[in-house]
Amino acid sequence: MPRDLVVVGAPTSAGSYAPGQEAAARVLRDLGLIDRLRAAGRQVRDAGDGPVQVWSPDRGDPFAQNLSAVVQSVVAVADQVTDALAADADVLVLGGNCTIALGVMSALTAHDSDAGLLYVDRHFDLNTPQSTTDGALDWMGLAHALDLPDATEPLVSALSRQPLLTPDRLYFLGVEHAAATDWEREQVERLGLRWCSSAGLAAAPSAQAERALDSLPAAALAVHLDVDVLDFTDAPLAESTDGRNSGPSLDRLSAALRIVCRDPRFRVLSIGELNPARAAGHPETLDRFVGCIRNALRPVPPTRHLS
Repeated sequence: MPRDLVVVGAPTSAGSYAPGQEAAARVLRDLGLIDRLRAAGRQVRDAGDGPVQVWSPDRGDPFAQNLSAVVQSVVAVADQVTDALAADADVLVLGGNCTIALGVMSALTAHDSDAGLLYVDRHFDLNTPQSTTDGALDWMGLAHALDLPDATEPLVSALSRQPLLTPDRLYFLGVEHAAATDWEREQVERLGLRWCSSAGLAAAPSAQAERALDSLPAAALAVHLDVDVLDFTDAPLAESTDGRNSGPSLDRLSAALRIVCRDPRFRVLSIGELNPARAAGHPETLDRFVGCIRNALRPVPPTRHLS
């Protein structure tokens, strides 16, 4: 029997570039995500939402905007994921922006010290307030997980350990290397971080998913999905609109997620950077995305043995 599934909402855009992502958890529920997971055979418990946080410009700390709110959200996610893991459940976290992955891994590494993270994202998210002028912490989450130089101390200190992750327990899937900053490229090279390109994921999603799984430790596994990894023309969902006519289609991403979420190590799937307003001109995309998540998390049918 599959483990029960606990759904956690992280309705925050505090660390983002603009508002929108805080609505994703509500919209996905309204589209029947939980009922569709139950219909697929999962026992689902909705644990509700953490604090609702809507981005606003932080002129007092422009290079690490809304830091205290981001810390609050990360801690709330960690607490809810901790409770779910203690009940021996798998977890689906509906973000929110990509800083929620810090809360997930803070809980999961406390549960299993060797836990790994498969980070499905167009970006490395290795920036710091000193490496970019953007000031959005959702582009900096893994810099804090790895405790890189110039990471913000309050966010690093909020995590269950420092560093939260080591390079051998992290794999990037779907990165657009050309979109990385010089600082990020330097850190990837210095730390020997493993990654698959956006084009590689689009061309061979199943093979790349298997390769990523083979590279991660034999311990609990979290999968974080930033929907900007998708071809925005095929699936207009992400806060960032840069991924036009590049990256995997939703169908190809679904094939990869199905493989990684049925791995025996899998414990948590978190979803970030989904802005429902992006699909206003093509609302059926949201329904397709719900189907993608249902497909990834539905139980594996039992194998029949012929006598």
